[in-house]
Amino acid sequence: SQKYTAIGMLGKATDTLDATGKVTEEKPYDQVTKGDLENVLQKFTGDIMQVPPLYSALKKDGERLSTLMKRGEAVEAKPARPVRVYSLSLQQFQPPLFTLDVECGGGFYVRSLVNDIGKELSTCATVQELTRTKQGPFTLEEHALHEDKWTIDEIARSLEHCTALLLAEPARKKLKTEHPGETAEICE
Repeated sequence: SQKYTAIGMLGKATDTLDATGKVTEEKPYDQVTKGDLENVLQKFTGDIMQVPPLYSALKKDGERLSTLMKRGEAVEAKPARPVRVYSLSLQQFQPPLFTLDVECGGGFYVRSLVNDIGKELSTCATVQELTRTKQGPFTLEEHALHEDKWTIDEIARSLEHCTALLLAEPARKKLKTEHPGETAEICE
């Protein structure tokens, strides 16, 4: 699983579904209450269907959709696909901004979630800030190496600790091989 903290903004939509994109729509949001937002979050928890954003790493004919979009090529949206949201909670609401904590499975897009929340609230919304706080066994709080510890000894210690965590993580990993179509599996 992975965890994120996302700051969304009500009332604006962009082509990238985040603050880097061009504004494509603006709608009033003053009717949205904290209670409305909390109630909507329940609809996006558990096993849900989600349409990935056009600006993404998903590929069409071997090229990332985001690359095709940046070149101005027409790209069709991918169909909705199943994703899992383990937990979703509202941490702060100061209109137009709201802060979410999200724990989800692979293939999930927080940008799509925030966009969908805006639509569900009869407005629009886009991601202003996004921070991944957990990836598998690693958490930002416990495993990020702060700049004042960027020494060879501290980096080596950190790598030893991280390697131990990875070895303890029960998972089947697939490695890419040199020959297309082949995969090698590793059980840990």
